[in-house]
Amino acid sequence: MKKILIGAVIALASVLIYKSCADERERKTVLQEHSMLIQQELKNVSKLIVTEGHFVEVYNYKDSRELFGSLVTANKKALVVVNAEVTIGYDLSKIGYEMDEASKTIRITEIPQPEVKINPDFEYYDVTADYFNPFNAQDYNAIKRNVNVSLSKKVEASSLRKNAENRLLSELSRIYVLTNSLGWTLVYGDEGVDSPEKLIDLQKTVVD
Repeated sequence: MKKILIGAVIALASVLIYKSCADERERKTVLQEHSMLIQQELKNVSKLIVTEGHFVEVYNYKDSRELFGSLVTANKKALVVVNAEVTIGYDLSKIGYEMDEASKTIRITEIPQPEVKINPDFEYYDVTADYFNPFNAQDYNAIKRNVNVSLSKKVEASSLRKNAENRLLSELSRIYVLTNSLGWTLVYGDEGVDSPEKLIDLQKTVVD
């Protein structure tokens, strides 16, 4: 009787151990599948998303030079029309992240800053200059510098940055939805993320 009882206990223990090992293997398999799925999604959003805009700038350039004190003034001027293509983009291949399978946490360590590119096309009209104050390379450089400053201000005041941010948000939301649906925790820096908008807010806080 004792042999039968001992045999039954051994058999039951074997079944429990086997089931425990099988469950553990299944859990690890599911965890690895989730990890690979998240990594694949991060690769899918790792692309440059760009918002484009077109700006026109009309710039009047004037310069005067006094000769012989204030007796004679040499002038030069130019009317400049600038057509500029502006792009704002995020290179999402630069997203930094860490994965902790044990705690089922993915930590976003870095979100790239927007890349603003201004490509102006200058057309010069009504360029006139006195003999003692001719146009030179410094004048053209000053025009380009001033126009770029003016265009940068226009870009900041426009909706381009907001549009680019919205496109970034739509890409980051895919990461949030996936991690949330798989029961993972998404963290940016040291703070938990409970919505895609939180990622943008935390990014701005880090930048500021």
